[in-house]
Amino acid sequence: MDIWGFGIIAAALVLVVSALLAAALRAGRMQARSAASYDVQVYRDQLAEVERDLARGTIAPEDAARVRTEVSRRILTADADARAPALRGGGRGGVVLAAVLTVALLAGSGVLYWQLGALGYGDLALETRIEMAAERRADRPTQAQAEAAQPGPGTSEDANSEYAALIDQLRAAVAQRPDDLQGHVLLAQTEARLGNFAKAAAAQEVVLRLKGDAAGVADLTTQAELLIFAAGGYVSPQAEDALRRALNIDDTDPSARFYWGEMLIQTGRPDLGFRIWDGLLRAGPEGAPWMAPIRARMPELAELAGVNNYSMPQPDAPRGPSQQDIENAAGMSPQERMQMIEGMVASLSDRLGAEGGPVSDWAQLITALAVLGRQDDARAVLDNARATFNDDPTALDVLSRAAEQAVLE
Repeated sequence: MDIWGFGIIAAALVLVVSALLAAALRAGRMQARSAASYDVQVYRDQLAEVERDLARGTIAPEDAARVRTEVSRRILTADADARAPALRGGGRGGVVLAAVLTVALLAGSGVLYWQLGALGYGDLALETRIEMAAERRADRPTQAQAEAAQPGPGTSEDANSEYAALIDQLRAAVAQRPDDLQGHVLLAQTEARLGNFAKAAAAQEVVLRLKGDAAGVADLTTQAELLIFAAGGYVSPQAEDALRRALNIDDTDPSARFYWGEMLIQTGRPDLGFRIWDGLLRAGPEGAPWMAPIRARMPELAELAGVNNYSMPQPDAPRGPSQQDIENAAGMSPQERMQMIEGMVASLSDRLGAEGGPVSDWAQLITALAVLGRQDDARAVLDNARATFNDDPTALDVLSRAAEQAVLE
């Protein structure tokens, strides 16, 4: 409903309510006037009855005079009450009150529309909203337009002239060997580390071309992510195409689903984006890179999706040392503290071997073993974890970071 339609309806309702209020006030005044007029007539009848009793001799003259005085006083009071509205200006106070209520209702309606309405927009049915979202999705800017609106790349690579020279050599070597798959993979990774996401996406596009049908979900989601980063977080049609190809291969891939949900939110379908992100929250793992941004935006997204009283799933309680363990460790000797740490590591290792666990626990065990100097054990756990999470590229990335931290690679 547009503002004019809302204004006409609101004004009509206010006028109806005001008329009812004015009628109620007038009826109250008329009722009060009628009651006072009735009292006057009753007192006059009483006065006439006193005169008849005096003529018949049934009442003494002094009693008749006293009663006549009292009844006359009551007649004057009742007559004054009956005339009071007219003497006060014909009920102008009631008219003023009705006018004040009318203005208050109009002002309240305006404030309500200002808070909940949308100026210039009609009342949109669900089908209309879905059609508008589809049009918005089809007409959104291209990747090139989005990149053109971004600030220029930084100059971090110039901080070290020797490193910058190596980057230039890599670019030149890849340019001379356009079919070198490993060269383009390395170039895409290098440009991404430098923050040159547009160049990284261009190199990754060559990787996809060279791999052809052998390109996997990780290759496609990497391409989509680089395009999104190059566009400042915007999911362009080109990034959407890469995500669709990834989801066609594996519609459960969490990274692709995260960015697909972002695309839906940006194109006017927060209801669909909410379902995808809520599913990712509940699936975990908590240490996944998409969990923090989803948690930060889910309350607002639930409101946009029309989900009332949404309860966000809470992360699992950490399974590391408790506060009591930390306090106990503070008073231990170095030997006792090391024994406690080794006991915790052994407990974590036994649990993962018997029950399994999220990739974050495996990464924690790898780094803990490395800190204890048990590099061979850490490497064995790393191999076991990689075999366990072989089909999860995101988990493999977490394990690779843990291996780097543990200096295993």
